[in-house]
Amino acid sequence: MSEVDPLRDLKRRADREPFARKLGIRVLELKPGYALTEMELGEDLTNIHGMAHGGALFSLIDAAFELASNSHGVTAVALNINVTFHKAPKVPGTLRAEAREVSVSKRIGSYLIEARDSAGELIASCQALVYRKA
Repeated sequence: MSEVDPLRDLKRRADREPFARKLGIRVLELKPGYALTEMELGEDLTNIHGMAHGGALFSLIDAAFELASNSHGVTAVALNINVTFHKAPKVPGTLRAEAREVSVSKRIGSYLIEARDSAGELIASCQALVYRKA
């Protein structure tokens, strides 16, 4: 009987997630308490001003958060997400979101997530909290 690797299983599920696939969100790196995601920003992800839509940026950040917080094999669901948008990224362009675990207990996990463009410029930062269904 083989034991399931929680990170490999999480990566497989993330690669098949319909919403992330629709937006073109890719998982670049995944390890306990950490995730790095990426997406291409095209004209189809702009708002009424022709700038990157905040919902697209939030989705990329949320994907990294979801993976980092669920990387321990315990189901984690968001309690709070606070995003600060620092500057608009160039469209077209590439964005990456990096989520890092700050602290984790049996029931609560805290995460910091940063979204950066291909030049490494900070686009958005996020502080997020999960409830762990341990």
